[in-house]
Amino acid sequence: MNETAQNYWDHYWKGREKPPSVTAWQFGDDPDQLAKLVMKGIKTATCSAHIFYELDQEPLPTTQDYSVILNSQNEPVAIIKTVEVSTLPMNEVSEEFAAAEGEGDRSYEYWWNVHEAFFTSELKEVEREFSEDLLVVCERFELIDVK
Repeated sequence: MNETAQNYWDHYWKGREKPPSVTAWQFGDDPDQLAKLVMKGIKTATCSAHIFYELDQEPLPTTQDYSVILNSQNEPVAIIKTVEVSTLPMNEVSEEFAAAEGEGDRSYEYWWNVHEAFFTSELKEVEREFSEDLLVVCERFELIDVK
């Protein structure tokens, strides 16, 4: 976590017991737009391809996770807490979850097309191919603070 994000995190918890861990990261292809949707309370969910947790040897998210959301300049803009995590094939993601991601017209079709393109591109970089039953990690989160 960069110093600015760490300072934001520390300032938010000043005088209260701080959770033991936090990460700082940007959302997908358009970090600024996606962060704005989070800050407006429109985006309350996100998903990622399970394979990248395996390849990066990273633990899966849990309901104990807090995150500092960064904009495209790596500046902190919000804090979220993960409240639900599930892993399932992409073609089993519900319309309601797709809408909770808050992107585009919030339709399942929009969600599918954007995520298929994103995952296809990301998987190609690691010499893997997209499939409709790609395992995805679906997270729901609550907005804790907006900077």
